[in-house]
Amino acid sequence: MGRFFDPTDPNFIADPYPTLNALRERGPLHYDDGFDLWLVTRHQDVRAVQLDRRLGRVKDGHARPLDLRPIRELGLEGWEPYYQTERYSLLMLEPPEHTRIRMLINRAFTPRRVRELREPIRAIADRLLEALRDRATFDMLADYAQPYSVRVIATLLGAPVEDADLLLDWSHAIVKMYELHCTREQAEAAIDASVEFLAWASALIASRRADPKDDLITALCLAETDDGGLSDAEIASTVILLLNAGHEATVNTMGNGIVAAMNHGRAWERLAHRAVAPAIAIEEMMRFDPPLQMFERHVLEDGVEVAGTGLPRGEKVVVLFGPANRDPRRFEDPDTFRVDRGDPDHITFGAGVHHCIGAPLARLELEIALDRLIDAFPEASLTDQPVREDGFAIRGYQAVNLSTGS
Repeated sequence: MGRFFDPTDPNFIADPYPTLNALRERGPLHYDDGFDLWLVTRHQDVRAVQLDRRLGRVKDGHARPLDLRPIRELGLEGWEPYYQTERYSLLMLEPPEHTRIRMLINRAFTPRRVRELREPIRAIADRLLEALRDRATFDMLADYAQPYSVRVIATLLGAPVEDADLLLDWSHAIVKMYELHCTREQAEAAIDASVEFLAWASALIASRRADPKDDLITALCLAETDDGGLSDAEIASTVILLLNAGHEATVNTMGNGIVAAMNHGRAWERLAHRAVAPAIAIEEMMRFDPPLQMFERHVLEDGVEVAGTGLPRGEKVVVLFGPANRDPRRFEDPDTFRVDRGDPDHITFGAGVHHCIGAPLARLELEIALDRLIDAFPEASLTDQPVREDGFAIRGYQAVNLSTGS
């Protein structure tokens, strides 16, 4: 028992792995009485929690308002718009509602639709990089990864690309609600962003219902099973989830991964010389410094054991991705960034019913983004050591400034 780390401590945020690795080696499961939850630290146990249907993301099949940490802890008023964004999010549902909605999304978000995005995604990357060719330095996040990712999602959805800056602002605000520590100011900004994001999504859905196109929004509007189709509220939650989860994860994987490659031996040089394929390298980027550090679950039944310890119904369990992805019981020399490791058995995409629905798209985005960056700027290097964003759950940098080598 005790408080094992402070998610607001800048030193911990800068490099949490010594603390998290030490916690993992002390044991697989720890009760944090400050946060009133159990921390799961080892790869095998994290995977078991992810696959165990007796543990769920929410307690009652879907999230109730007080299940959402900032609403519960801050006593927020006017929280309804934020709750509406989460009410039908796959991350906040359990079967049978999760099964119905995910089945309908799968009918629209098909492997073929993802494969057909390869050339459009490549074109997006090349256009952004071409605009940077005459510059001596640029911010890889603000100038490349962020506009790239949001344009890919907009292209997939069929949303106006000119709305990209709005989508970025809304996403950045809303994901602050996922942190262990969310300030009232951040929560209020997230609520304001939710109002605007919902209005935008609702207008786009109405447009596609009236005038169908060949895009994911239309496909979601038309998807049906014997039990019916998706409501506008369900589609809106799905659109917001795809942007928030997909965009933030892709951008931060790129930032974290590029910094790791440039800070570890000859990793970037090997990429630049095409000694390691981007599709191989991105697996190590996701393992070594994952963009999502935690995922919360609830014990839904009696008789559940986690890491050999019985936990009563209702207990909260947090799986910690960082120390699990660096568990020496699963990965050899886990604290070393091996650009050619190519092991996809990291737990970054989750598992079971909550395995990331956008994993194939994320891998495609990351592969192309890295490939085109290498092609454009093989001599790139860090101009300085970047500073972390202040969150723990969503792990990324404020900026990643690169010299182009020209």
